[in-house]
Order: sequence, then C-alpha cells, then structure tokens
Amino acid sequence: MRQRRPLAALTAALAVLSGCAVATVATSGAPKYHGIETILLDDEMVDFRVSMDGAAGVEDVEAYARCAAAQYALIRGFGFARHVRTNVAQTGTTWRGDAVYVISAALPRGLKTIDAEVTVRDCGEQGIPTV
Repeated sequence: MRQRRPLAALTAALAVLSGCAVATVATSGAPKYHGIETILLDDEMVDFRVSMDGAAGVEDVEAYARCAAAQYALIRGFGFARHVRTNVAQTGTTWRGDAVYVISAALPRGLKTIDAEVTVRDCGEQGIPTV
C-alpha cells in the first residue's frame, strides 16, 4: 500500500514556499534615500516620486513621500496636505514611490490629512529626508 504522508509533507512545504515568493528582499543597515522628484499637477496638487534602498516595506516608501509632501507644503506657504494616492514598486532592493498630495492653507476634508509642520518635525526625528 502506498503512503500518502510524503505527498502531504511536500504539499505543505510548497504552500509555505509559495508564501516566500511575495516576500520582500531583506537588506541590512539603514535605508538609503535617493531623492525626490516633485511634479506640480495643479496649483495645489503635487506628485512626489521617491526612490530608496533598504526599505523594510511599503510603509517606509509611503513615509518618505509623506515627508516630501509636508516639507513642500511648508515651502509653498501651506500648512496642510491631504493624501490622494501612493503607488509603490520594488525592483531588487530599490523601492520607488509615486504619491499625489493636495496641499492647502487650511485643514482639508478627508481622513488622510497631515499637519505639515508636525510631520516635518517627525520626519527629522526619524531621519527621513524631505524636499
């Protein structure tokens, strides 16, 4: 009689390994920030394109773009920004983000708003560069 245990073990191992296919590439050391490109889409809508190595995940790229948006808002004389969308892609250890924010003088409507001054201060404390 044929045993089914090895097949079950192989199936379980493949299921575990298939989860590894979507895992990010681990890097050691501090993130390396490669710069910010700012594209004015409208008077108050701005696209921020960021690039970095060593991100722990999507959240790090989003934080980098958020820091850029906050500093840009302050440079333009605005105090707030509202997140519209962020797209993140990874190639090897390099992460790229493409984030759109609306900047404004008054607190905008919406759930994803940021106080530019507070955010820039937090970014500095975390070592995340701004524009």
